[in-house]
Amino acid sequence: MRNAFADEITKLGSSDPRVVLLSGDIGNKLFDKFKAANGTRFLNCGIAEANMMGVAAGMALSGLRPVIYTITPFTTTRCFEQIRVDACYHNVPVIIVGTGSGLSYAELGPTHHSCEDLAIMRVLPNMTVLAPADEVELRQCLRAALKLDGPVYIRIGKKGEQIVPKQDEHFEIGRTINVRSGSDVCLIGAGTLLPTVMAAADLLQARGISARVESFHTIKPLDEASLEQAFAGYAVVGVVEEHSRIGGLGGAIAEWLARQEPMKGRLLGFGVDDSFMHEIGSQEYARAKYGLTADNIAAKVEAAFRKTAG
Repeated sequence: MRNAFADEITKLGSSDPRVVLLSGDIGNKLFDKFKAANGTRFLNCGIAEANMMGVAAGMALSGLRPVIYTITPFTTTRCFEQIRVDACYHNVPVIIVGTGSGLSYAELGPTHHSCEDLAIMRVLPNMTVLAPADEVELRQCLRAALKLDGPVYIRIGKKGEQIVPKQDEHFEIGRTINVRSGSDVCLIGAGTLLPTVMAAADLLQARGISARVESFHTIKPLDEASLEQAFAGYAVVGVVEEHSRIGGLGGAIAEWLARQEPMKGRLLGFGVDDSFMHEIGSQEYARAKYGLTADNIAAKVEAAFRKTAG
């Protein structure tokens, strides 16, 4: 996804002279093409993310369209005050991109894990929060974000993410994308776990359970119309995210659900435990540790569905 980001931001920078790219001392070779085309609009702000956020907010107040790029925890938790006060309070169009989100950097330990970013970013007034599933959605997110007049946070993966074909390719912030139709259960995927969600749907299909799959690339604002359809029409709605089960997409949906009249669907959340992962391992190892596998998702959704069906 980071290569797709570099390619797309180069195209956007070449077509829009307002676009400025700010990096927290990473991705310098990654942005060689951007620098070649728009050299004066690339700034390496160093390992000083709080300052970088203030610089970006000042640029946005001056009519530019700054895009910040660095590893997720360093562009969210490290400079949360500056995001809140400089970008959100002034409601300026700063695009914040966090790369290597979730457990992408599992092998580097908890300092590089980002399982709280959706929670802390979506609570901020004026902030739009996006979690594209693949490079296609990432490009769509970037283009759409540049059309907004307020701050946007985009969490992305690292590299090698699988592109998932969608049944509905129409993209709009705040509108979910239907990936697959189904009649028994609904699976909602956020971000780069979508291929795992699809694999779980395949396993369910083999067990005689038809699963609808939705890509929730927008965490805030929620697609409430899609949620109403899901919880009114399906006995089980599974929400899968590489994020803490507290405060992420599942938490946002639970808050929404609590405000509704009783509905048919049961919410089943899949995410990271409320704990730090002290072991060192690959992203696949970390996902398996927290049950973010197709086998586990399918097994728990099937059990919930069978119980509901009697």
